[in-house]
Amino acid sequence: MDIQVSAEPSSAPLACKVPSSRHAAPFLPMSRAEMAALGWDACDIVLVTGDAYVDHPSFGMAIIGRLLESQGFRVGIIAQPDWQSAEPFKALGKPRLFFGVTGGNLDSMVNRYTADRRLRHDDAYTAGGEGGRRPDRCTIVYTQRCREAFKDVPIVLGGIEASLRRIAHYDYWSDKVRRSILADAKADLLVYGNAERAVVEVANRLAAGEAPHQLDAIRGVALFRRVPDHYTELPADDLDSTDEAATRRPGDTVIRLPAYDEVKDDKEAYARASRVLHREANPGNARPLVQRHGDRDLWLNPPPIPLTSDEMDAVYDLPYARAPHPSYGDAKIPAWDMIKFSLTIMRGCFGGCTFCSITEHEGRVIQNRSEGSILREIERIRDKTPGFTGVISDVGGPTANMYRMACKDPKIEAACRLPSCVFPDICPNLNTSHDDLIRLYRKVREVKGVKKVMVASGVRYDLAVRSPEYVKELVTHHVGGRLKIAPEHTERGPLDKMMKPGIGTYDRFKEMFDAAAKEAGKKYYLIPYFIAAHPGTTDADMMHLALWLKKNNYRADQVQTFLPSPMATATAMYHTEINTLRGVKRGGSEPVDAIKGLRQRRLHKAFLRYHDPENWPLLREALREMGRADLIGPRPDQLVPFSQPPGTGAGVRKPGSQTRSVRRPAGAQSFTTKGVPLTRR
Repeated sequence: MDIQVSAEPSSAPLACKVPSSRHAAPFLPMSRAEMAALGWDACDIVLVTGDAYVDHPSFGMAIIGRLLESQGFRVGIIAQPDWQSAEPFKALGKPRLFFGVTGGNLDSMVNRYTADRRLRHDDAYTAGGEGGRRPDRCTIVYTQRCREAFKDVPIVLGGIEASLRRIAHYDYWSDKVRRSILADAKADLLVYGNAERAVVEVANRLAAGEAPHQLDAIRGVALFRRVPDHYTELPADDLDSTDEAATRRPGDTVIRLPAYDEVKDDKEAYARASRVLHREANPGNARPLVQRHGDRDLWLNPPPIPLTSDEMDAVYDLPYARAPHPSYGDAKIPAWDMIKFSLTIMRGCFGGCTFCSITEHEGRVIQNRSEGSILREIERIRDKTPGFTGVISDVGGPTANMYRMACKDPKIEAACRLPSCVFPDICPNLNTSHDDLIRLYRKVREVKGVKKVMVASGVRYDLAVRSPEYVKELVTHHVGGRLKIAPEHTERGPLDKMMKPGIGTYDRFKEMFDAAAKEAGKKYYLIPYFIAAHPGTTDADMMHLALWLKKNNYRADQVQTFLPSPMATATAMYHTEINTLRGVKRGGSEPVDAIKGLRQRRLHKAFLRYHDPENWPLLREALREMGRADLIGPRPDQLVPFSQPPGTGAGVRKPGSQTRSVRRPAGAQSFTTKGVPLTRR
């Protein structure tokens, strides 16, 4: 086996070509029989995942597995094992190098529970859509079972569950601050973010005989280690003012976050740790972080260097089977059905929305594929994916329209510590040209056999309004009747805590969208969706949002309630009730309203569903308490009527119960976006 160790840790280009001396496996093996068919007596690496195994680049384990295969390693997959004993974790035998463990494409708690902490009964990443095929906090459970199976095999954690729980973090489902998942799982290493380069280096160096504790200089890696004597420690008390000495010597400086024992009890210390973590997120200037856990120091190296277009192309050009593993037979895997005719053209997001964890995982720097790589994948979809009818369901990524957008000056980009490039306004240093994306759309439409190309990823409308040509191109060719859009709210208070543009920007985009649809002779609709109970939202804010919805004839059949996902900035606000977007200073931090009580969370959801008679008793009561009884009555400018229809409102539904649809008014049209159906008259 020809293994080359990188001379420069974390920075050498990825080499993804499959060695000529061997062939890629049809699927990475999930059984000893498949290993035998490949002529293997053992695996070098066994990847354990909480998702069903779909060999497609939209699934993290497929990317990592095929990438390691391209390095010459023998890689096996254990997907959704029975965690009740260690036996299923022995299915492929003892791996020669390490176990790689992930919860899957979603955090296992987000995947399993609703925003009201109620159990979900389905799982889009499981064959048959069946819920309950993975344990809660499955990364921890799987790691324990791997250790029981083969106690001396190193274990490396990865994926979004590990990435977003890499330091001491607030856990919404237990309502407490938990230790780093590396401590709870008792694994050897954790790789965070899009970890292709780190995983390759870890594998190569372990294969060369190094021990996990020696891999302490790899970007995007967390491990337990002591602080080297030559490092200068900076306290995280207040780093809003630039430390020039530290800036000149970044390699010799580490920032000490408040210890776990401090942040679990002190909300201001937690807010300070969260703020510093997000400030140290730029690969160009981030410094290592260290956080005490008991008698050990958790060390986090700076984030990974973003992949170049050539590297992105190499990752997406790997020989994926582009299908679920044959062992699933004809069982439907909902997530696969959703993405099998779509493709990813870029990674990352510089929007910085505080309720979203994309930036914390994928980074703020946009990583782009080349046109050639994208066109080749469309041809593979056309030629290899059963059921293809000529429709590409999505060309996008975390957002639809950040393709090839970047800072105009690499030096400014490398020095920037701002959490967003588009809030409170679009940075003048940001290139917002949509020309490359427009050209790509046109080339994609020209691929033989392609009849229609849809854009289903969320459009960042504050960028789109900068390019009337893009809006026209999008509406004329890439909208299938409706386009989802995310204003999230109408009021400045919650929007500032979300780091989202004002509703006026949405209005401008809607004008451009409607004009383009009219010019194209199409009857298209914008589908906005909104968040209830986000930190910084008052009852009055939700009332004004409800009035806006009614004025614009929007009726939400279901609502999206804020869910405090691990490590998001808004989650820190929810837990601490401190605005971590501003300086965090003892006794001088800006407070934030956090919507925690069940009644208030129900009320905020009820305002979004102002039209549902089941919500009227609660809304009437709240409006009277708010001194807004003038909004109770039959006029169009009033929110809820005086009277209650027979058989409704006898008792407000229990918290977390399913929101049922109401009978739509005559002539109404039903829409769906991000799982949130809407009705517009």
